[in-house]
Amino acid sequence: MKFTDLNLIEPILRSLQEEGYEIPTPIQQQSIPHSIEGRDLLACAQTGTGKTAAFAIPILQRLNEKYGTNPPHHIKALILTPTRELAIQIGESFTAYGRHLKLRNFVVFGGVGQKPQEDAMRRGVDILIATPGRLLDLMNQGFVKLNQLEIFVLDEADRMLDMGFIHDVRKVIKVLPTVRQTLFFSATMPPEIAKLAHDILTDPIKVAVTPVSSTAELIDQSIYFVDKNRKKHLLLHLLQTHDVKSVLVFTRTKHGANRVAQDLTKAGIEAMAIHGNKSQTARQAALQNFKTGEIKVLVATDIAARGIDLEELSHVVNFDLPNVPETYVHRIGRTGRAGASGIAFSFCDSEEKAYLRDIEKLINKKVPVVNEHPYPLGSAPKDERPDDDRPPRQPRNQPRNPQRDKQPRRNEPQRGEPRREQQGGNRPPRNERQGGEPQRGEPRQQPQGDRPQRDEQQRGEQRPQNAQGGDARPAVGNGDEGRSNASRRRGGRGGRGRGGRSRENTPSTENRQPQGEREPRSEQPRQQQGSNPQRSEQRPQQQPPRPQQQPKPKQESESSDSGAKWSSLFQATKTGAKGFIIKSDRDEMAANKKKKDWKGGGGNDRRGPRGGGGK
Repeated sequence: MKFTDLNLIEPILRSLQEEGYEIPTPIQQQSIPHSIEGRDLLACAQTGTGKTAAFAIPILQRLNEKYGTNPPHHIKALILTPTRELAIQIGESFTAYGRHLKLRNFVVFGGVGQKPQEDAMRRGVDILIATPGRLLDLMNQGFVKLNQLEIFVLDEADRMLDMGFIHDVRKVIKVLPTVRQTLFFSATMPPEIAKLAHDILTDPIKVAVTPVSSTAELIDQSIYFVDKNRKKHLLLHLLQTHDVKSVLVFTRTKHGANRVAQDLTKAGIEAMAIHGNKSQTARQAALQNFKTGEIKVLVATDIAARGIDLEELSHVVNFDLPNVPETYVHRIGRTGRAGASGIAFSFCDSEEKAYLRDIEKLINKKVPVVNEHPYPLGSAPKDERPDDDRPPRQPRNQPRNPQRDKQPRRNEPQRGEPRREQQGGNRPPRNERQGGEPQRGEPRQQPQGDRPQRDEQQRGEQRPQNAQGGDARPAVGNGDEGRSNASRRRGGRGGRGRGGRSRENTPSTENRQPQGEREPRSEQPRQQQGSNPQRSEQRPQQQPPRPQQQPKPKQESESSDSGAKWSSLFQATKTGAKGFIIKSDRDEMAANKKKKDWKGGGGNDRRGPRGGGGK
């Protein structure tokens, strides 16, 4: 059967003849007649069987017969496809088959500017080829209206499911007119895709030219067992020893595609990579250079495994075996298209043997193994790390450099040696310094070595003195061991030890006695044992705070008058003092009645009975 036997119009036959097509493929022979009649179609065929022409030719003929040579330019047909590359290829097919018709087609996809697509929608489009994401954006913005749609084509439906576009597809289907023709194409038929086809198709014609996920019989398949770090060497060996005109190399990751392309370029073989991280301009440039023969090797991820029509592709190399068995069928389907022969090489390392078993189970065929090659499995040195593997990460609970912790730190004493202080460099231990520490019960002596005393004059502090003119600090005796070293160096001030005086107990300026009642200050104050007389003479004569004032003992005269309920509300402490002590006669009467001493009347003790109050 030829295309002339399918009742096609003359402009389309002329375009097919210019493209060099004379004999239709099996999927084209079974689907084109039913599609021209307007029936819904469910076609299941493997990749590379000519599905694009199977729906493009009927759409062009139906629209041309209905609208003639001067059609109104609104969207009459919508083709939904998963990838940008496939959308561009379908647009090129519509342009090639309908070059002698007056129908307009346009392609919209993401990753490029939206302004040219908006301008094309305003001018008018008859056939729209789109990816789901950008189509929904244009629909939400009001640039695409599908209320007059007549034909809807869902291409590579199983790929839509794999890429997560099935929900976007259902959103598009909801806004389509109920009365329409639907053409459903898929390489595989999983249960969810079968359910979707049942929901959107009306009495469809089912076409299945080959079994589900079957491999082309004309493709020569072979498997090479090789270590992971030797795959690039084996690829160079095959490219140099075989007559390879053009080869498409598939990797599992984007980083792997870039690395393989760089290794081949360093070896003198022109190669380029295409994957999802590449811009649309870079991807189109790589495909164009590969089609024109400027580069010999094209390295790609699975994004290029579906729908990329590469004419006269002689070889396909699976650099990494896919973890999904169906992907293997789509990969090798890039070669041996439209009845041509092709060769498929696959590399398998020790970690990919499970993938190989799944592939052989799916295709129901054992892939021949090639053992005669210079890089067999297990020949790589054990200390050679794979190129794409990163060094192992250190556990978080372990140090990064274990050898570092084994070395002693700087100035750290060895086991059995006394610990030295960190400051002061090579200072001797405390027990070896001049004078040593005072024993318990002995007064502390000032050091006479290289360490001078801290100048208290700079801090603006002054030692308090008692009423006799001497130093008000307690004598250093047996209680000195309760204080810290810093308190000892300050002369017993500021600590809360047993030998020091708490700051909370220090009398404030409000409780000082009047100036007239103070005892005269001695001209020759008593020096503490071990102090420096020259330093004491140079100190400024400042008024020291008085020691803690003891609570005034109760007087019998205050409690003798029991008839007065409130004898006095306030009682001044002494003449000239700043402040008062609040006392209650009623509380003192109750205290005398119980024959207990009242302990909360004044001083710095803030605990008082309920009726009275502290300071």
